Amino acid sequence: MASKTYATVALVLSLTIVFGSLVAAGPPKPTSKIWVSCPINALKLGICLDLLDSLLNITIGMPPKEPCCSLIAGLVDLEAAVCLCTAIKADVLGINLNIPLSLSLLLNVCSKKVPPGFQCA
Repeated sequence: MASKTYATVALVLSLTIVFGSLVAAGPPKPTSKIWVSCPINALKLGICLDLLDSLLNITIGMPPKEPCCSLIAGLVDLEAAVCLCTAIKADVLGINLNIPLSLSLLLNVCSKKVPPGFQCA
């Protein structure tokens, strides 16, 4: 009878350890990458680079954001980030520019956010 009790206690403890570690680990993290392309013609995004230049250099007054922001207004944050990332990378060849900062600055001006985990690569 005592051996049955020990076996039951051992089973309950081992299940508690197994399920406790699963809960502590949290939900599984996604391992696949999502590929999103920019639905806007890249040449049109040159307007956004002009806005970025105005924001990075000291200007008097607020630079006009409408041409750029209206281009990306209908996009979700991820699409907007991909489009602006592509435009920034195409324009800064050979120029030492902080791409994540520039991307964040442009998205913020246009009331968009950098999606969590997004990297302009």
